[in-house]
Amino acid sequence: MCLNSWGGKLHEVLLPYLAASAPDVLCLQEVTHSPASDKDWLTYRDGDHVLPQRANLFRDVSRALPDHVAVFCPAAQGELWDADRSIPSQWGLATFVHRALPVIGQAQGFVHKDYAPDGFGAHPRSRSAHGVRLYDHGAGRTVSVTHMHGLRDLRGKMDTPERAVQARRLLDLSRQVSGPEDTVVVCGDFNVEPGSETLAILAEAGLSELVTGRGFETTRTSHYTKPGRFADYMLVNRERDLRGFDVIRDPEVSDHCPLVLDL
Repeated sequence: MCLNSWGGKLHEVLLPYLAASAPDVLCLQEVTHSPASDKDWLTYRDGDHVLPQRANLFRDVSRALPDHVAVFCPAAQGELWDADRSIPSQWGLATFVHRALPVIGQAQGFVHKDYAPDGFGAHPRSRSAHGVRLYDHGAGRTVSVTHMHGLRDLRGKMDTPERAVQARRLLDLSRQVSGPEDTVVVCGDFNVEPGSETLAILAEAGLSELVTGRGFETTRTSHYTKPGRFADYMLVNRERDLRGFDVIRDPEVSDHCPLVLDL
């Protein structure tokens, strides 16, 4: 499963959904980790953009998935707010792997900029990626899964040189954790539209994109009211390895839909 969690804004639906579905691998973006606070909620402020955030979403999801190995990959540490008091908080992505699947390799890195220790910074901000290589004893095969949260450009989701670089860095990281015979999965909230240079670069590397390729019309829920209906993508190197793929419309656990791949 791949999902942008929206900072846990819909946690009352999100956490039960994750606990009930318990995917073998969960690739989660927009994850918060605020070790200096024991509050459940803090507030993110960026000019006129004010958003409630789960203060410790990484902790929350780890508790919802007690049988998973959890890895948090911060992109930056900035400020969240408890009323008028600033709280240092890390923001990034996380990967959760069921303990039945041995993790035999992993790589963490940045697809845009580097770790920002002194504030979230100006857009487009630092963005990280994480890849794991797993051995599936049931099927006798090796699978690599790599995800990223693509940079946000305030001008929109158009092609930019930075996005092209980010796509190539994502590919490089996937290749670090992939063997020549692996089933390869690359996914995430790429923050681009179909037809983008990002997807073209991944296609040139032999990856098939499943969202638009299988006719899904959006990866956004009713909570997303801006123009543009796509942000999230799932790609594989061998479609013959697929048992199924779906974009989950119900329940709505974020302003993004979960992408669920069955191998």
